[in-house]
Amino acid sequence: MANSDNFSKVSVIIPTKNSARTIGVCLEGIKEQDYKGEVEIIVVDNYSTDETLSIAKKFTENIYSSGPERSAQRNLGAQKSVGEYLSFLDADMILSKGVISECVERMKNQDILAFYIPEKILGESFWLRVRDFERSFYNATVVDCVRFVRRESFLKIGGFDENLTGPEDWDFDRRINQVGKTDITESFLIHNEINFDLQRFLKKKHYYSQAFGRYIEKWGRDDPIVKKQLGGQYRLFGVFFERGKWKKLLRHPGLTLGMYGLRFLVGINYILTR
Repeated sequence: MANSDNFSKVSVIIPTKNSARTIGVCLEGIKEQDYKGEVEIIVVDNYSTDETLSIAKKFTENIYSSGPERSAQRNLGAQKSVGEYLSFLDADMILSKGVISECVERMKNQDILAFYIPEKILGESFWLRVRDFERSFYNATVVDCVRFVRRESFLKIGGFDENLTGPEDWDFDRRINQVGKTDITESFLIHNEINFDLQRFLKKKHYYSQAFGRYIEKWGRDDPIVKKQLGGQYRLFGVFFERGKWKKLLRHPGLTLGMYGLRFLVGINYILTR
């Protein structure tokens, strides 16, 4: 990834914690981008006890240790970065080859502040196919979040809210959308959930849901976006039916049943563990 005066610098920021299983492939995906400019990789690690740091050091010197959660890690990474554009990835995500090139080119030619990047879930098991099917309905909706943003826009809204863990993505996304235009890329990223474990998945969903109260307090219980994000009507029906997406449900009845079964388990788990 040779640097050139004709290309803007891009900073990719990855928060990690005990991410040894996935971080290597994540960083390889960044190194393999076809973007001709310089891509700065910044890893902000939350005091991992596995091999995360030793793996990350093979790809970048820009490694920092900080916590307590993703919002603070991402903000620190942005503070340390020098890129004109910022991309925020999780350690289990892999960029397809043309993501950065597409984002930079379109931002230079269009009045766009940030991009959603469609996600594909990696894996062949039934539950992973269900997860991939479900995730395909969320792209560029109020339950998604932009992942590539102009630095000036990130600074303008003050970055991620460090009082939120879980809904910090929703909060960041809606504040970006308040200051300018967002769009979705044709290029995609892969979410590496190949070792999907249902019990661990439900536990993570419960952990993130603990901040919903603070998120509701910030935006108001009657806020229309909050109602969509946390209300059953949109999360169980609206997001899957809007803009003609219901046709996909009919084409894949088995995946549809599995998806609603998974949503039911998430809901029951939330009620029982409140």
